[in-house]
Amino acid sequence: MATNNMMLRVETQELDGTLICRLEGRFTGEGAEHIRMLVTQCHTDRTLVVDLTEVMYIDAIGEEVLLLLKRLGAQFLAETSYSRDVCERLHLPQAFSH
Repeated sequence: MATNNMMLRVETQELDGTLICRLEGRFTGEGAEHIRMLVTQCHTDRTLVVDLTEVMYIDAIGEEVLLLLKRLGAQFLAETSYSRDVCERLHLPQAFSH
């Protein structure tokens, strides 16, 4: 998905009843809104893990979506200093990496 030369790549994988959503690039604006729409329409009882490791930048809209995912019970993977900082600042629960 491309928005104003800002790229967001989303990859999903189901593993042992857990839905893993890997985000890569810039989690901003329309891309973040698209993820909000998908998650609220498709929310199931499966555990949701959001991998933020490859995210380079998150704007205010992206942060709002991450907080929504947190309220829905998501856990977050963060293996870079930027993604760990975002998780700490927003108090996002971290999942254990595989």
